[in-house]
Amino acid sequence: MFYRYFLSLVVSVLALGVCSAADSAYDVEQTLQTYCVSCHGEEKQKGDQRFDQLQFPIKGAAMLEVAQGMIDQLELKEMPPKKAKLHPEGSERLALVNYLRGETRLFYKSYQRSGGETVLRRLNRREYRNTVRDLLQLNMDMFDPTQRFPRDLTTEHFDNVGSTLVTSGYLLEQYLDAADQVIERALAPEKKPEVKSWTFTAPFEQQQELKFSHAKAYGSKFLAIHETINSDKHWGEYAPILKFLEGVPDSGYYEVNLLLEAKNKHHPWEEAQISIDKDEPMLLGIVPGNRKFGELHHPQPFEKVLAEVKIPDGKAEWHSSTVWLDKGFAPRFIYINGPARARSLQSSLGLRLLKKEGKDNKKFGNHYVKAMTDGKLPHIRIHEIEIRGPFYQQWPSESRQAVLGDKGFSADRIKEIVTNFAEKAYRRKVSAAEIQGLLKVEQRSRASGRSPYESLKDSLKAVLCAPGFLYLNEQAEKADTMKLSERALVTRLAYFLWSSMPDEKLLALADDHSIDKKEVLQAQVLRMLKDERAQGFYEGFPDSWLALRDLGGMPPDRRSFAVYYEKNLKPLMLEETRLFVRYLMEENLSLVNFLDSDFTFANKTLAKFYGLPKMQGYEFQKVSLTDKHRGGLLGQASVLTVTANGIETSPVTRGIWVLDNIFGTPPSPPPDDVEALDPDIRGAKTVREQLAKHRNVPVCNECHQKIDPPGFALENFGPIGKWRTTYGRNRKVDATGVFSDGQAFDDIVGMKKVLLQRKDRFARTLIEKLLVYGTGRKIEATDRPEIDRLVAEVKKKGYRFRDTLMLVVGSDIFQSK
Repeated sequence: MFYRYFLSLVVSVLALGVCSAADSAYDVEQTLQTYCVSCHGEEKQKGDQRFDQLQFPIKGAAMLEVAQGMIDQLELKEMPPKKAKLHPEGSERLALVNYLRGETRLFYKSYQRSGGETVLRRLNRREYRNTVRDLLQLNMDMFDPTQRFPRDLTTEHFDNVGSTLVTSGYLLEQYLDAADQVIERALAPEKKPEVKSWTFTAPFEQQQELKFSHAKAYGSKFLAIHETINSDKHWGEYAPILKFLEGVPDSGYYEVNLLLEAKNKHHPWEEAQISIDKDEPMLLGIVPGNRKFGELHHPQPFEKVLAEVKIPDGKAEWHSSTVWLDKGFAPRFIYINGPARARSLQSSLGLRLLKKEGKDNKKFGNHYVKAMTDGKLPHIRIHEIEIRGPFYQQWPSESRQAVLGDKGFSADRIKEIVTNFAEKAYRRKVSAAEIQGLLKVEQRSRASGRSPYESLKDSLKAVLCAPGFLYLNEQAEKADTMKLSERALVTRLAYFLWSSMPDEKLLALADDHSIDKKEVLQAQVLRMLKDERAQGFYEGFPDSWLALRDLGGMPPDRRSFAVYYEKNLKPLMLEETRLFVRYLMEENLSLVNFLDSDFTFANKTLAKFYGLPKMQGYEFQKVSLTDKHRGGLLGQASVLTVTANGIETSPVTRGIWVLDNIFGTPPSPPPDDVEALDPDIRGAKTVREQLAKHRNVPVCNECHQKIDPPGFALENFGPIGKWRTTYGRNRKVDATGVFSDGQAFDDIVGMKKVLLQRKDRFARTLIEKLLVYGTGRKIEATDRPEIDRLVAEVKKKGYRFRDTLMLVVGSDIFQSK
């Protein structure tokens, strides 16, 4: 972090001078003396730096990074700053850039590569989960073996950088526990369970908060769901089966039959009181619940919607769904598109009705009963429940077969089973010594009195605790080269595009050396992007690049932004961005769409939030944008919410996000010896006025003249991405700005026009982000020539996204250790 600050200061000051090797009239030392030494010389060292001793030619990677930073800042025209007394003309600026490029090329010719290696990299939490899923063919909807792992540390929001993924003693303990859970789950049950049936009819008992009022109002004749999820009180959002607390006895598929009735969808109340969509059928969702995680009518760690049921108006009808349930889990029921704040609504309405009729409203619970009986409030009724299972798509189960193979278990097959499992888990050939070590675990276990089958399990668990499984294979092809071996290459490719292990097809192509052929490699990339496992990329890469993993980290204020919770906007925001990224990839569209586009993806709820034309249905679909403000990433609520603090927006936070993720030029943090400043902002009524006072502080001005303009352009978007023209009721939003190179804009539309003039800069940023995500290491100064080449190739191919990905995968950086 400190070095970045050092770099930016050097860039800032050196860029004030005009130095060129192409023009002998330029004397670099004299230029530094003329433009820089007054602030960075013997008497004064702004930012604790001095440049009166700075010399060319370039010597070492540190100086190389400084020179490359100078080139970037000069090409962006961000240096010299506007306030500088002297500014180089276009020809002078170009001469300096050419001089620096010549110096960097000379350095590359003489530099012997020693850095740029990926540090030994362990699986992060999501890679571990996905690898276990694919290795053992496990259903992970209700199972997370990494639940007790410490949170992965990140580098610039990337959670897969090897140098950051430390391994602690505590994590090693959790690996042991996770391995135990994984193997036991994969091999259970040994015998195929018998199919059982359960039927639940009236009287139905509901949670304590509803028990009295339901019994009195409805006679406990059915289960009722009153509100959508994300309620702050967790009162009526879940309908658990309290007679089935133990859950199902075995993991498997279960048929869930429900006699359902949609009640009072066409209610008489205003939308401001009860916000439900009368044009769409009521939606019931089935989610899993397990009492070991707490109350069944409260949120739990595993809440994937296993099935959705559209309930038509009219009398009760039977509906059937087949869902996977883990042992100990039971189905719970939710009202997906129901109203919010049902408890407070029932309370106020019930009191009003009782008062109108002159009845006693003081006795506890009577007002709730009155609201339920006479309030005509929308709710879902479940009159009867039938559960039957477990069923399996094959037996032995896919997970047992993944471990034991087609022949099943026998004591004389232990070595064969361990060898096959270790080779799949390690994603490479396994040595005889490694197999011998794993078999010693089995032998010691059997010597302690455990059965051959239980001893085999111990050996398999040892596989999942070994470095071969926990760390990625980054072996070089030969001892004297940095090029990855074929197995290491397909492993890197798989964790890049799937966040999981390579499949048999990839490993076979590695073993017969076919993967070395460009056309074979590109065909595999296309195949992998069509595979459902590519969801790992469409979630993992945007989460890292755009910092979307932090969405919800500063939750929006419930009072000010109730819609965020009542309409469950967080997953919708994420889905929009992920579908947008996927579509650009699948259609091989231009990267320019990330900066501005005339389409996005939305469902009915998100479209209403954005103010788009009315849509039908809750499924996401591609929609055209006539509103120029929304196009591209900078108009998407996921980005706009993650760059706010849950209460208000900050042009600084959003400006830094744009510099980092669009321009690839994140501002430097203040040096360690400079305390955080609290400038005098008395009299400043707006954020813009406060920041103007902040920029009056010399040490703050240099960075804020770059940070603030893109942040101002986004001020029309509130803390959760809602468009606004005023702060509150009166103060008008001012979204104008001027970049440090003098380019001005009036609003977000104008700023995006400026961004579109910098396609090469954005292409470079995206390429670098893809390379960090794909290799698990930070970009270094010595990577610059190859990245320059990639940018030029991307430009030739029309800046297309899938072509960019193909070039990244084929690059020396991606294919090197």
